Amino acid sequence: MRAALRGGGLVVIALVSGLVWWLIRYEPAAEVQPAAQPQNPLTSGEFDYTRVAGPEISAGCAANSYGDVVGWFREHPCDRVHRSLYETRTQDARALVSVVVVTMPGQTGAKQLKVTTDTEGTGNVNDLVRDGTATLPGAPNVAGGEYASRVVGNRLTIVEVQFFEDTSGSQELLGEIAHDALRLSAAAR
Repeated sequence: MRAALRGGGLVVIALVSGLVWWLIRYEPAAEVQPAAQPQNPLTSGEFDYTRVAGPEISAGCAANSYGDVVGWFREHPCDRVHRSLYETRTQDARALVSVVVVTMPGQTGAKQLKVTTDTEGTGNVNDLVRDGTATLPGAPNVAGGEYASRVVGNRLTIVEVQFFEDTSGSQELLGEIAHDALRLSAAAR
């Protein structure tokens, strides 16, 4: 009887040991997570945008500017300028959105350029309608609308927004569109 108990005990110990060994060695298969889909900058914010002109990409920032900004670029050459036009519709309003992304050699230059372009009356980088690159029927003068800008690293994003003549909306709405459109710089890669 003792021998049977010892034998049974050894079997139990062997089973428990095997179970512990299996638990230690067993690694559950990692759940396969779908890869995160990159967000589309045209549709991932408060407003949806449709590209209507561009992109126009150039290393000639001075040639694509007006006012005091031309002289600024002659003293501080950029690496490139990326210009596009978008349209957005909301609340029965239609707006034209100019997005300009200027890449400077360093962040300091981008910050200095922001100060210059943010100052009233100093000029700016031409939008594609202003310089005649794009011809859009009834296109408004975006420089007369709302403005937003942001520096990220060595890139300055400049947004100008204005309603089309056949529509109207509040200045507050234009401001919301301008700040939301800053994310369109992600489309300028």
